[in-house]
Amino acid sequence: MTDTQKPAFRRVMLKISGEALMGDTAFGLHPPTVERIAREVKSVHDLGVEICMVIGGGNIFRGLSGSAQGMERTTADYMGMLATVMNALAMQSALEELGVFTRVISAIPMDQVCEPYIRRRAVRHLEKKRVCIFAAGTGNPYFTTDTAATLRANEMSCEAIFKDTKVDGVYDKDPKKFDDAKRYSTITYDEVLQKHLGVMDASAIALARDNSLPIIVFSLDEPGGFRGILAGEGTSTRVHG
Repeated sequence: MTDTQKPAFRRVMLKISGEALMGDTAFGLHPPTVERIAREVKSVHDLGVEICMVIGGGNIFRGLSGSAQGMERTTADYMGMLATVMNALAMQSALEELGVFTRVISAIPMDQVCEPYIRRRAVRHLEKKRVCIFAAGTGNPYFTTDTAATLRANEMSCEAIFKDTKVDGVYDKDPKKFDDAKRYSTITYDEVLQKHLGVMDASAIALARDNSLPIIVFSLDEPGGFRGILAGEGTSTRVHG
């Protein structure tokens, strides 16, 4: 995309996993990887696109795995929500180092470190071209950050969700295990649910379907990927009605 071209979307949600921040490490944050992703976000922000973000917490703590190991599910989920706040603060720091004004907005109030979620205030931040990172999921246990991203995308009137994955789209089976895996260029919400393709959890897909919110699945591992996919270039899968 040249700087004179208008981007396809005015306001978008970028959903990335906590694992995307680990780089080649086994746990936690890899600062060069966080910086690389921040540069990707800045390249799209420089086009005038208003950006919302939701970052998972699986690089620090995953509620479901904690629950599976005997921890009470609600407590485990709250711990996972706190992990997303840590990731959001790390991304905020990286973006602001690049000169991008950023706000971390938490569904669980913690006023000393970030803002509480107030929809009209968040919309105003976006209008002022600030990146808004929504942390702590929906603020409720039993809901994933995928569902939180879809919820906030609808509340913020985003025009699409950009979902980062480890592969360049949606496949009928794991392309890292099966050489004959088939990639879909487009697929419907109902097909994703019927075929259990694991793009996002079922409640997130259903919420996107009910509000006709397209989901664009791509990989951030390719340099320039976010900006390129936004321009309709590169490889991705579009989930739609």
